[in-house]
Amino acid sequence: MSSPILQLLVLAGIVIFLILRLRSVLGTRDGFEPTQKPAATPASTRRKPDLSVIDGGPDRDIVDHVPDGSPAAAALAKMKSVEPDFGVADFLQGARGAYEMILMGFERGEMAEIKPFLAEDVYQTFAEVVEAREAQGLTIEAEFVGVRELSLVNAEFDDTTRLAEITVRFVGELTSVVRDRAGEIIEGSASQIKRQKDIWTFARTMGADDPNWQLVATGE
Repeated sequence: MSSPILQLLVLAGIVIFLILRLRSVLGTRDGFEPTQKPAATPASTRRKPDLSVIDGGPDRDIVDHVPDGSPAAAALAKMKSVEPDFGVADFLQGARGAYEMILMGFERGEMAEIKPFLAEDVYQTFAEVVEAREAQGLTIEAEFVGVRELSLVNAEFDDTTRLAEITVRFVGELTSVVRDRAGEIIEGSASQIKRQKDIWTFARTMGADDPNWQLVATGE
């Protein structure tokens, strides 16, 4: 074998040896591989976004129930300024319970139980209706099902007297049966649920020791 050919074979063997060594150390790459991601920045040195609290925004406890900037919203804001613990959502929750209590007390003629929560003229009107029913020998059997709808209609506040008035619309559901002296049903059904719509106005002097609101007006 000639010397040049022998030299080529030796060189070729050396090249193959080097390629195999490189493959064993570096591995192989097929197709595209993403570049290596930089190491994560330690939490202690990571820059945090600036967070700021926006002051002076609308009071959600108010604007969730009446339009922002409305007279009712202004009145509710004054109530809260006089009595910081007052909350519109809390008031409406209490109004829901008061509606059931007063409505059922009136239907069943249990006026003594609801008198503390009624203004004097409202109490007299309710009492006259109850007395007229009793004079006719009529009794009412009523069961409260629930409040289907409740919404705040209006709010007013007197800066001088600090008297607050809040008007609420209720749509209640109940069963009601009217019986005569003989016990016969003359109106209603114990199995038929009826809806009753009422618009009631509650009043209270803000900042007073008595926390109870009174029903001062009714309508439909």
